[in-house]
Amino acid sequence: MYGISKEIESKFSPYTSPSFGALKPALRRLEEANCLTSKKVMSNGGKLSVYYSLTKEGQKELKRLILEPLTENPVQFITNAKLKLSCAGVLDKEERSELFLQLKTLALDIKNKAQHILDDEYTDKDFYQRILLDNSLVEYSNLITIIEGFEKDNERNS
Repeated sequence: MYGISKEIESKFSPYTSPSFGALKPALRRLEEANCLTSKKVMSNGGKLSVYYSLTKEGQKELKRLILEPLTENPVQFITNAKLKLSCAGVLDKEERSELFLQLKTLALDIKNKAQHILDDEYTDKDFYQRILLDNSLVEYSNLITIIEGFEKDNERNS
């Protein structure tokens, strides 16, 4: 679990940081669902170590989760979109295209809603709300630009 925790931290720490208390039951559930296999090994120092391997069923489940539509809740969207995008390398060209289109479409929709609120002359917005709306527009614009770059790379390199 320590190794898995360190691997998650090294690759995904800007987006998520699961606790050991969350990892252990998740690994157990994944093993019960035949997504992982485990192997227990006794080290030279007498400490029991458990090594996990992803099964073919686990690879299919990972792809399914990456391609599963995201919630339209803006609070969760950007973080979850970044997690999915950072795992896009396990997908084939068509699956990546599907993911990129799905995420870009939803990002554009959320960005347009934020722009509408900002532009609505009948909505009373104070200074703080305006600044946060502007920031949201920049965040979504940046995410859309990143996805468009991924789309171009996917077409060129695959």
